[in-house]
Amino acid sequence: MNLNKHIDFFDPSNLDCAIHIIGCGAIGSRIAEILVRLGCTKIHLWDFDTVSPHNITNQLFRSIDIGKPKVNCLVEMLTQINPMVELIQHGKYEKQNISGYVFLCVDSIDLRREIATHLKTNPYVKAMFDARMRLTDAQSYGADWSDKESKEAFLNSMQFSSDEAKEATPVSACGTTLSVLPTVATIASLTVSNFINFTLGKEIQSIILLDAFSYDLNAFKM
Repeated sequence: MNLNKHIDFFDPSNLDCAIHIIGCGAIGSRIAEILVRLGCTKIHLWDFDTVSPHNITNQLFRSIDIGKPKVNCLVEMLTQINPMVELIQHGKYEKQNISGYVFLCVDSIDLRREIATHLKTNPYVKAMFDARMRLTDAQSYGADWSDKESKEAFLNSMQFSSDEAKEATPVSACGTTLSVLPTVATIASLTVSNFINFTLGKEIQSIILLDAFSYDLNAFKM
């Protein structure tokens, strides 16, 4: 794949480890697309779910993918973008030993906390990123996994329950969780930007706060 547009800024061949995307829904599928277009060539995709009709509005999937496993569909689409990419398919993440860069994109805050806690003492994880969204606002968290304070701040951002998160999430009159693609795409892009900066030797941003429709953006280092 011709990377002349960005290789002088970000050269993916300098990455010396794998990337793991745990959860391939709205944010996860968009992050996967961005990373593949950047030329990243070894990506592990973790998800056990299949594509549903309501996924089409803000996830990368197409109508022809409905009923198929998400990871299978992603592999098909992403290899059409870059036939040289190595995509390793997995089902549900069940505390397997992993290494490299980790993107947490699962729906449940309880599961995010469980995964991050499990990997807390793993010396082979380089950095972890966690993107969350509601309707117009979203948050992205990052941690240098070799830095104790950065890691603790990352885990501390998860000290609430899935029930509490659900109560704070906008829903329609019939109870459907509301989300919109501009918010998804923007927070996915900012999460990857934080990852790129970290690989370039810059300090990781602990928290990125976004409202995609009031155009508010703030980033903080812990």
